[in-house]
This record gives sequence, C-alpha cells and structure tokens, in this order.
Amino acid sequence: MRERFTIITGVIPYIMDKGKRSQMIAQAAAEHGVCRKTVRHYFCLYLAYQDVAVLAPQSGAVEKALTEYEKNIRWALNKFYYTKNRNSLRTAYTLMLKERYCDEGGNLLPEYPSFHQFRYFYRKHKSLQDYYISREGMRQYQRNHRPLLGDGVQEYASHVGVAMLDSTICDIYLVNEAGGLVGRPILTACIDAYSGLCCGYTLSWEGGTYSLRGLMLSVIEDKAAYCKRFGITIVEGQWNCAGMLPGTLVTDMGSEYASQNFEQIAELGVTVVNLPAYRPELKGVVEKFFDLIQSAFKPHLKGKGVIEPDYQERGAHDYRKDACLTMEQFEKVVLNCILYYNDKRIIENYPYTDDMLAQGVQPYAATIWNYGRKQPSADLIPVSREQLILTLLPRTTGRFSRSGLKVNQMRYRHDDYTEQYLQGGEAVVAYNPDDVGCVWLLDKGEYVRFDLIEGRYAGKDLNGVQQAQESRKRLVREAQEESLQARIDLADHIETIAGTVKRTGDTKLKNIRGNRSREQLRKHRDYMKGGTKDD
Repeated sequence: MRERFTIITGVIPYIMDKGKRSQMIAQAAAEHGVCRKTVRHYFCLYLAYQDVAVLAPQSGAVEKALTEYEKNIRWALNKFYYTKNRNSLRTAYTLMLKERYCDEGGNLLPEYPSFHQFRYFYRKHKSLQDYYISREGMRQYQRNHRPLLGDGVQEYASHVGVAMLDSTICDIYLVNEAGGLVGRPILTACIDAYSGLCCGYTLSWEGGTYSLRGLMLSVIEDKAAYCKRFGITIVEGQWNCAGMLPGTLVTDMGSEYASQNFEQIAELGVTVVNLPAYRPELKGVVEKFFDLIQSAFKPHLKGKGVIEPDYQERGAHDYRKDACLTMEQFEKVVLNCILYYNDKRIIENYPYTDDMLAQGVQPYAATIWNYGRKQPSADLIPVSREQLILTLLPRTTGRFSRSGLKVNQMRYRHDDYTEQYLQGGEAVVAYNPDDVGCVWLLDKGEYVRFDLIEGRYAGKDLNGVQQAQESRKRLVREAQEESLQARIDLADHIETIAGTVKRTGDTKLKNIRGNRSREQLRKHRDYMKGGTKDD
C-alpha cells in the first residue's frame, strides 16, 4: 500500500494540469518500473476514495455466484463434453439447448445463451487434467499426458546391481530353415541402470515366464563362451558379468513379472521391484536400449523383412513378403549390436563422479560397469547355473503316500523318505514342465531329487503326460455306459440260471470227502488226448 502511494505522490500536486499530470505519470512509471496504465489506476483509486488504504492489495478474489446461464453451461459441459464420447463443444452446446432451452414441442425458446458465451465459459474454467481424464481415461492420462516430475533412473540406480527388465517385439519378420514365414521374434533384455550395460538377453518365439527363465540364465552365463558359439571373439572386459546376478530387479506390472514363479528368485537374495503401471520413464534405460538396438540394425536390413512405420496403413507394402532371415542369422545381428552398445557406444551425458574422472573411466557402458562393480556399494549376488534353474522352476503341492510322492498325478520315489511315505502329508515340489522324469522336493531350503516310478511316462513332457491321462479318462468315460449295460445283463443271466434250479430239501452233509472224490473222477479230463498230432 505504501509503495503504491509513493508511486503517485509526484502526480497528486498536478491534478488540475492535464499536460503536467501526464508527464509526471510517465516519469513515475519509468522510475518504478511499471506501466503508465498502472500508475493512472492507482492515482484514480486514491482520488475516488481519498484514502491510502484503497491501494492495499485485495486478500483474495471474491468468488462470484454463477448466473442461471452459467449453471446450465456447466451442467452441459459435465454431461455432454467431459465424457468418454468425446463430443465437440458445438455438439455439447446443441444438446444443452435441446435439454434446457426447448419447450415441450421441441421448439427453441426465445432466450438462450449464445455459443460464444458457452465457449467463453468453457475456456475460462477449463482444466486440462479433467479434460484428459474424463475424455480419454486415466490410463491414457498416466501414459501420455501426466507431468513427468520424477528423477527417473537416478531414483533407483545409485550403484551397480540395479537391473531393469522388459521385452519387446522386434520390427522384423523372420522365416524358418525351409523358408516359411514364422513371424516377429521377442527380445527380452536385462539392463543395468547404473552403467547401461546389457547384462543378458533372450531372443525367442515365446514370451512370459519362459523368456524370463532364459534371460536370468543369460545374465549369469560366460559371455565369451556364448559369443564364441556365433563365431565372435571378445575379451573379458567387454562383457564381464558372468556368474553374478543383480541384487535388485526392476520390472513393470506385466503378468510374467508379477507371477509367483518369477518372484521365487527372491530366495536367492534378489529384491524384485514392481513399478507402477504406465511409468515408462522409470525404466527408460531398457526402453532406450530397445530403441538403439533396433535403430542399429533396421537401416541395414531394409528389404529383408524390416517393418517401416507405415506397415499398418491402408495400401502399405506387405513386409512379410520380404522376410528372408532365420532366427539364427538375426540373433547374430542382434548380438553384434549389443556388443557395440556395451563397448563402443559413447554415453555423452553420464553423471561422472570426481573419482571416475580421476581414474579416467571411458564413457562406455562396459567400462562404467567394470568400474562400478569394484565399488563397495555394488549389489551383485554370485549364483550358480544349477541353483538359478532350480529356483525358477514352477512349483506345486505334492502329497506323500505309501505309493510314493504324488505330483501332477504321477508317483515319484526317494529311498531316504520311508517315514514320510508312511506318515503322509503335503510338501512343496519343483518340477520341470519339459521333462517329468524327476521332481525336486523343497526340504529345509534344499532341493532333493525324486525319480519317476511310472516308466510309461519316461521321456515325456508334462503336457504330453496330461494329454495321455486325459485320453485314458476319456476312454474310461466312453466305456462306462457299455460296462453298466453288461453288469445289468450279467445280473439278468444269473437270475435266469438261478430261477431254473429247484430246492429238493435239506442238503445231505455226510460223506463229503467221498462225494468229492467221485466227482473228481467223473469230471476228470485228459487234456492231452486229442491235443497232439500223434493222437
């Protein structure tokens, strides 16, 4: 208030001199850094009320009551515009007139708000958040419009050992060895968020839990030996993460990541973090990995099955006809792209620490990883291949009985569990769906192998066994009606025979042994008689 009065003190003495008053207003505006209109506004307020208090800022705007027109416009916007139908403003305005400004015969009343009033009220009270959520839904808002205010990867990756998992469908069609189109492969990757290193990957036709099991095995595999199978030679420092599993695995809310089967990996000391839905920026490292890998091979494989952005448009080229690479050939391409990504791609904006700068750590994912894994904060867990495989096997409940350990309607045995066979009870059992030859009993944190008893199932997978069991049940069901009819016929035959027999009185119980001997002689037959050529 005092500051505003100070601005106009030089103008007040020249109230009656229009020219001098305008000059002093311009001078006050220049001195105090405000516009002339503001100075004139303060001056007029003071003259009107003759009180300095009028120059004090208002504590808050007084909310003005809505008119009848404005209430109807607000009602129409909520009912017809902010909905999943996504009506235009013009359509919402027309529907408002139909509902609120027409008589019983549907004729428009003489007085009604104009479209300009309708649009002005909408623009004045518009909320973009309400607009996106009401018209497109919370899912689209969270995915495409929500403000991105988090610190992203830095919230999770302050050290080596925080890995992010995800999968994508590659933008290329592949064929089999015979030249038949198979489709687009699924690439699943594990990326260390601290360094950006690709710790492991799988390229397969199957997704879900199957690809995750292969991915975890790829993470701990000896990469030099793996690359050698493709004719590629690398040194240890280029991809040095064999036998080590990241201590934290960050995933999204995909069903395969939230499954009980995958969460069993926590038994190895791994922490599984499930990110909220539609938060791709929190795992931007793995999302960027997919983008860089596909950007690396697509320019060189055009015309060989690579999909262009127009593949879903009408009249676009059918890129399936261009497919010519097999899975083996394409995996070799992907592997070379990953090696470049790990060891030669420059990370320009990496947040270097003073120690990293002092040691001259090169701006490559592999060198940053090698530096980070030596730090005390590195969170890497040594795991053997067998231990990881057994941990990730699916599990079910088995039951002990005298006939063995029954799992998936099959029986298994182990010589050291006699007491459990006799006592009965349930137990947690891990099994391999691809081979039912054995299962593993979880006993005090140890995996104890039980072998299959029923040899007819040896060498089969669980799906084949279940199909055989279902076929057997179907045959039994189909034969039940015939068997029931046969039992009825049998009862009828027996009753017929029994009906022809008449009781003669009391049965003679004397000389039973003699009677038996005479009957034996009378009924005795020489089976060899007439049974050979000599006879």
